[in-house]
Amino acid sequence: MARILLAEDDSSLRHFLAKSLEAAGHEVIAFGDGEDALPVLDAGPFDILISDVVMPNVGGIELAVKAKASLPNLPVIFITGFSAVAVEMSEQGQAGNQVLSKPFHLSTLVEAVDRALDTKAAS
Repeated sequence: MARILLAEDDSSLRHFLAKSLEAAGHEVIAFGDGEDALPVLDAGPFDILISDVVMPNVGGIELAVKAKASLPNLPVIFITGFSAVAVEMSEQGQAGNQVLSKPFHLSTLVEAVDRALDTKAAS
């Protein structure tokens, strides 16, 4: 079981992802914006950050940078509806972070969470 911080501005997708990850046995703390998620980072610890890349106020990349400042080994799974952003981020490697392009199948997200946990355990 992982404690997951989820930031996704689409409320229906956020709710679906949170419920699905909870059904898979994880604890999920979900927010509609990176700005709202920032204060919770200090209340962690979290095992994984899952964040939409493009959100109002504080986007996913900025949220991940701030999260990794205090939790450098925190795995990050970015989700984005912009395929060009997903390709660019994947090509850059994003320091071991994973990028999922919307739409994605729930099993793909669960597999990404499992990979993130395996990577974290190995480090």
